Amino acid sequence: MSQALAEAGAKAIALLDVKQELGDQTAAELHETTGIPVQFYKVDVRDAKAISDVVADISEALGSPDIVINSAGVVDSNIKAENYDDTMFRNLIDINLTGSFLVSQACARHMISQKTGGSIIFLASIAGSRVLHPQQQCAYNASKAAVTHLAKSLAAEWAQHSIRVNTIAPGYMDTALNREALLEGQKSHWAAMTPMGRLGQPDELNGLAVFLASDASKFVTGAHILADGGYAVY
Repeated sequence: MSQALAEAGAKAIALLDVKQELGDQTAAELHETTGIPVQFYKVDVRDAKAISDVVADISEALGSPDIVINSAGVVDSNIKAENYDDTMFRNLIDINLTGSFLVSQACARHMISQKTGGSIIFLASIAGSRVLHPQQQCAYNASKAAVTHLAKSLAAEWAQHSIRVNTIAPGYMDTALNREALLEGQKSHWAAMTPMGRLGQPDELNGLAVFLASDASKFVTGAHILADGGYAVY
């Protein structure tokens, strides 16, 4: 998505993640391919103060953020609800939901103080509106339902500041989250349940990210856009 935004005219990119080596490598690759400033910041999205400090650093180095994509997330699959460890449940909610809120809040504060407005995009999931099958993942489903409604709530509150907030809800995608050994046997089932007969590729979400980040969606806020190969029509 960062690559796509750069190709569409973004002037600088900040990447936030907990993985230092991967972040540094990705930032270097993006800078080489796009020619624009790209900086990586190691931060845990669960840490409110760390997020606030990092966003302040970004604003000083690259300018106040005007596009935010919340994509940090984890998933615990094939765990029966009656066996779900409470610490694992809280950790997932903290990353997927609270982390997305903290990043959005820190960036929105700068947008509001600078009176620049902006676009905040959440990566939700079809799991936020329907229970997926056959894997048992109640915490993930709950987190994505909450992310979807959080985005709508923020869209309502921040519209007066010219901040648009929308969600992209992917279906089954061939991402790192779905490249777990326990899920390999389920992928054929997921593909069979999708009218297009396959999992999506991560870059197939890029067009939606560019649309929601740009003036092409100037009157769009609080929207929940499915990108699921038709899964939800069944």
